Amino acid sequence: MKKLLILTGHTKGLGHAILDCFLHLDDIQIVALSRTSLEIHHPSLTEIPLDLSDLNALEACLPRIFPKGSFDRYLLINNAGWIGEVKTIGKLNPKGIQRAMNLNLLAPMIITDAFVKAYSGLEGEKLICNISSGAAHKPLPGWGEYCSSKAGLAMFSRVANEELKELGFRVFSLAPGIVDTEMQAEIRKANPLDFPALDRFNKFKSEGQLNTAEEVADKVAYLLNNPDLFLDVIQDVRNFELP
Repeated sequence: MKKLLILTGHTKGLGHAILDCFLHLDDIQIVALSRTSLEIHHPSLTEIPLDLSDLNALEACLPRIFPKGSFDRYLLINNAGWIGEVKTIGKLNPKGIQRAMNLNLLAPMIITDAFVKAYSGLEGEKLICNISSGAAHKPLPGWGEYCSSKAGLAMFSRVANEELKELGFRVFSLAPGIVDTEMQAEIRKANPLDFPALDRFNKFKSEGQLNTAEEVADKVAYLLNNPDLFLDVIQDVRNFELP
């Protein structure tokens, strides 16, 4: 079975673990986008260095992202994201707000739209997985940018699934749970005056409650390999176990 995977944010954290999970598969072509490159020399991998928060650069790069050809499975994983400024409203920076919205919401919308344009009408299974967050559905003081952008991505995923199901696409918004990545380390550096939940997040680390990126990547792969088991657009890795 010939497979295509478009993956964003592949150089670290969950994105790197997802890349490793798929890279060993036979007959797969992967196009991976991040600000930096891993410089991995692998016949199945094409890396495109790109700052996804720069929407002008993203638009100019779109023709390079989607390979032509026929595949049995077309997969898009919008994984790239940023926690944003961990500050309360009234202390935010306009450029920080813009960057968080560009990276967490607008870039996935643009890439999803281009993915549909590139592969609509072709035979084969077409799956889109937008990595969202439980914060999309739960307001956390200090996370105004992150909660808002991820909530927008979750709603976009729901709309996209409604619009695209007749064209043969499935769309998921997947919350990965609390993952032991650089983003969590960044969160733990927050000022407690700006992030009242800081103690709770420190305990997640100290008490070993964080999932590894590899554990979550395996669940992302399981979802995409078994989409018929998951009827709803909104999914959370904490709600299902691997067989």
